[in-house]
Amino acid sequence: MNHFRVACLSLLIIASAMGCSTGNRGSKGALLEQTDVFVAGQDGVAQYRIPVLVTSNKGTLLAFCDARVKRSGDPPNDIDLVMKRSTDGGRTWGPLKTLVDNGEEAIADSCGLVDRQTGTIWVFSVYAPVGVGSSNAAVGLTGATFFYKAIKSDDDGETWSQPIDITPMVKKPEWSAGSTGVGKGIQMRNGRLVVPRYHADYHRPGSTGTEETTYSSSYVSYSDDHGQTWKMGADAESQGTTNECQVAEMADGSLLLNMRGTRGNNRKTARSRDGGITWTDAVEDLQLIEPRCQGSLESYTNAIDHDKNRLLFANPASLKRQNMTVRLSYDDGRTWPVAKQIHAGPAAYSCLTVLADMTAACLYERGDKSAYEKITYARFNVEWLTGGKDAIAKKQPSQ
Repeated sequence: MNHFRVACLSLLIIASAMGCSTGNRGSKGALLEQTDVFVAGQDGVAQYRIPVLVTSNKGTLLAFCDARVKRSGDPPNDIDLVMKRSTDGGRTWGPLKTLVDNGEEAIADSCGLVDRQTGTIWVFSVYAPVGVGSSNAAVGLTGATFFYKAIKSDDDGETWSQPIDITPMVKKPEWSAGSTGVGKGIQMRNGRLVVPRYHADYHRPGSTGTEETTYSSSYVSYSDDHGQTWKMGADAESQGTTNECQVAEMADGSLLLNMRGTRGNNRKTARSRDGGITWTDAVEDLQLIEPRCQGSLESYTNAIDHDKNRLLFANPASLKRQNMTVRLSYDDGRTWPVAKQIHAGPAAYSCLTVLADMTAACLYERGDKSAYEKITYARFNVEWLTGGKDAIAKKQPSQ
């Protein structure tokens, strides 16, 4: 039984009407409210990227992202890991808090995860030394390469541990670059923690100065002891390479991995029946168009605890990074009959979560002229998403 969802239903954290910056509520209780959380130029940060959004066991919302302090761009760059918290369902957000600052080094591409059994909140990130980026990272587990570390909080995000180096447990010595899936990891109903990841190796610049990915593939790392140790699952094999990915557990205990491809303009998916140890061959989802950009996946409800299975997916549904759209599936991501636009203009990365009152939220990159002007929080319900055709019902005990 999903104890978190049951407990959260009893929390009176969010008022029925919230004074966010923009919002609407339709005649059938449809709700969409949006609030800017991170804005480029604020708090002395040139650009905020790579949103992460999790809901703690206490119902607190925690938003994380890259703070690209002096300039935009991926590593090598001066990038800090920062956070804001909300205790009122996203209506207001606390001050910016820097969780990790390694000077000119990069702490980037983060992935959040909440252990529902212990309450521990994890953030997994790439740690890149000065001067090291994807294209010039050396192979190996030491030196001028990418490292994979985590921080954790046991007090609802108030204080955080020092970085914990898990590189040898989640990276093979022959790999150079890669990242987390960026966004969120999950805890399965059996307690297993699962973090989506990918690894990549690049050609070094040639005579023309160009760089080309030689190989990249998606996989997950998993832990059965609440993050003390981690193991690596197999690659999700694909005819075309994949990288950034997100994972969700289905009602039958299987996993769905939704991946960004490096060719074409459709998402790729694979499934696992052994908790991410092995995967079916990846296939294209012709319903999910993309401009080769990160996407977000979230299990909304399942038929164990509620009336039906509902799965959410968000991405810029376009050939360009624009048109941030949330989709809804009732059959574990095999079809996506419902789609609703959150933002028509430039948009890129996103992260979905479910709130204590069973509304949902999407933290996403957006702007008017560029997709990277701000990171905005959008809270919505299934009534808004479906135009009033659906409403979540708690599953009634059998008589």
